[in-house]
Amino acid sequence: MTTELITDEYVQEQLNEGLRCIGCGAVMQVIDSSKAGYLPMSALKKSINSEELLCQRCFRLRHYNEIQPVELTDDDFSRLLHQISDAKALIVYVIDVFDVTGSEIAGLPRFVGQDNPILVVANKVDLLPKLLNKNRLKNWLQAELKAQGIKPVDIFLTSATHPQNLDDLLDTIDNHREGRDVYVVGVTNVGKSTLINQIIKSGTGVQDLITTSRFPGTTLDRIEIPLADGKQLIDTPGIVKRDQITHVLADKDLKYALPKNEIKPRTYQLNAEQTIFIGGLARFDFELGERSPITAYFENNLSLHRTKLIGADDFYDKHAGELLTPSPQEATMTNLIRHEFNITEKSDIVFAGLGWISIPAGIKIAGWAPQGVSVLIRKAMI
Repeated sequence: MTTELITDEYVQEQLNEGLRCIGCGAVMQVIDSSKAGYLPMSALKKSINSEELLCQRCFRLRHYNEIQPVELTDDDFSRLLHQISDAKALIVYVIDVFDVTGSEIAGLPRFVGQDNPILVVANKVDLLPKLLNKNRLKNWLQAELKAQGIKPVDIFLTSATHPQNLDDLLDTIDNHREGRDVYVVGVTNVGKSTLINQIIKSGTGVQDLITTSRFPGTTLDRIEIPLADGKQLIDTPGIVKRDQITHVLADKDLKYALPKNEIKPRTYQLNAEQTIFIGGLARFDFELGERSPITAYFENNLSLHRTKLIGADDFYDKHAGELLTPSPQEATMTNLIRHEFNITEKSDIVFAGLGWISIPAGIKIAGWAPQGVSVLIRKAMI
């Protein structure tokens, strides 16, 4: 049907049948530009019969790298995930190995059903130092998952951006799904849609079918991809973790929190009462203990600045947004909240969504981050 022959009534019939954006999965609509799936009627008439029907948000994201906010609540995401518990399916749980703590979904078995097996795909392994022993990493992840109450059928290490073992992953999924549907779940920015795009490209040759970006929450509703046996691979929306640093950053500064290349560890010998500023986004205080080495794992272009603990507050107030860059969108010291820890074993202090610092036992430290961003201690990964 040519564009001239397409009527408003025809478009409305298609909308009533649940027409969806192929980029984010949202149900298409022509009424409210602030809500998911919006496309003006005139644009929808032109593209309604296209194989790549995109809502206005996905079109602008794909062609101009421009994000438009939409009204989706945490309850919306939870409701969509809860639908999985009624299905019989393999759950592919994608986590970000650079931000394991920040990519955890609390209570995952409750969301997806106690009887559905969980295959953990640890993505972005290419960001970690190449010398890291992969078996040790798997054992470390096993312990982290056990603490979440998750007993995976397998843990698979991969990189969706630079896939080298994609066929092995597909075989692993196929072996564990046993003829069932596959639901892919994870928080925002773990690389779910990038991973699924690689799977689609491998099977069909179609490239970048699903909208991907560094912006949180790109996938807004479930996206269903048919499998050869009539079952489906389903991309679900990423759970938004409000305690991640990305939610206090301007869009232009997201590149400092979301690395794309292998992280180069930075090691410092610190005395007590020394501070390291992590750009203008966070701060690490070595408050008490013997002179010790610490190693920082952050995006390579994020500047670290060492100074004395005394006067650090004034130093931040003076230099945030200039020498200490990037900074939260409100660059004042009152936005950084202090978290104090006494370290009894070799550990990592983690700044959610930003990176971590590996620290020795027997010291007292403090970590600072913007209000609402989690700072916590875990057993050392490396």
